[in-house]
Amino acid sequence: MNPKPKAKKVNRAWIHDHVNDPYVKLATKEGYRARAAYKLKEIDESLSLIKPGHVVVDLGSSPGAWSQYVRRRLSPDGAAVGELAGTIIALDILPMEPIEGVTFLQGDFREADVLDRLSAAMAGRKADVVVSDMAPNLSGIASADTARVAHLIELAIDFARHHMKPEGVLVAKLFHGSGYNELTRLFKDNFRVVKPFKPKASRDKSAETFMVGIGLKQPDTN
Repeated sequence: MNPKPKAKKVNRAWIHDHVNDPYVKLATKEGYRARAAYKLKEIDESLSLIKPGHVVVDLGSSPGAWSQYVRRRLSPDGAAVGELAGTIIALDILPMEPIEGVTFLQGDFREADVLDRLSAAMAGRKADVVVSDMAPNLSGIASADTARVAHLIELAIDFARHHMKPEGVLVAKLFHGSGYNELTRLFKDNFRVVKPFKPKASRDKSAETFMVGIGLKQPDTN
């Protein structure tokens, strides 16, 4: 049995859905690099998380749609270029095309030299908001994928504990399924307020959801 025709059919269906996706069309119209911008936009507008003057760190930032949204949010005129009231620092292992006003650091934030560059960019300040759209390359093996997702969430929370203000906010992507309850508990162990969020821009078929943690219970004091 040859699976190729089926694969082609699935691929054509995905392309059809993608091309006709209203958020893809809107992203193209409004100049966002990916439809993911509208996920963060909905979360932010619902909970009023990002405000002018904030220091925002974007983990797993490439291709840059979340940084683009934050950049417009911190602009007095909501513009993609020009004046900026705040600081945006983006990090990713992958490269990212420049965004005006966004400091991009390529590398793994678990490595000392990357953290040193981050500290220099933050200039003694701590983040008001940390956003993480990080996701692992999924293998299809449930136990391995659950562990990979959990590891990234643990890294994001640990990063927030060390580099975020005590009253700050972490927005992180996770997935419904095995391990979801444990990750929810991890958020509740670390944040005073925890809110799950499934934006309309997140496809119905997708298991992804977002967890918002507000106010650290045990911030790092160093």
